[in-house]
Amino acid sequence: MASTHTNTHRSLVQYVALAVGAVFLLVGVLGFIPGITSNTEHLGMAGHHSGSMLLGIFQVSVLHNVVHLLFGVLGVTLWRSAATAKTFLVVGGIVYLILGFYGVFIDQASAANFVPVNTADNVLHFALGVGMAGLGLALGRNLTPARRIA
Repeated sequence: MASTHTNTHRSLVQYVALAVGAVFLLVGVLGFIPGITSNTEHLGMAGHHSGSMLLGIFQVSVLHNVVHLLFGVLGVTLWRSAATAKTFLVVGGIVYLILGFYGVFIDQASAANFVPVNTADNVLHFALGVGMAGLGLALGRNLTPARRIA
């Protein structure tokens, strides 16, 4: 009988995209859990009035958590191909850099802060943007599969 199992080798950029996606999924879920997220009774749909803080540091809302969940789904979906994994990391990184700049230039107490973001979010968004885009570009240069060590 012929085996239908194929031994697929993945590139490092794919594993990084999967890991980033999994972390986004985790953060999205944690944003709804009381105790990990404070003031969940004040978790707003969107906007700067949401009083919930993930880990007591990052201001979150339902919209903010859903965005994390969507990025997570993208990461765990797009990791299957080296090209799409690279695209996820680079484009996702650019989105987070834009979100970081957005957070710096808006008045955080205004209706423009619909995500919502605070200073800690801005720092994290810049770090995510640089990290994701940098990893996507660096690891995506050579899209050959990673070698397995037996």
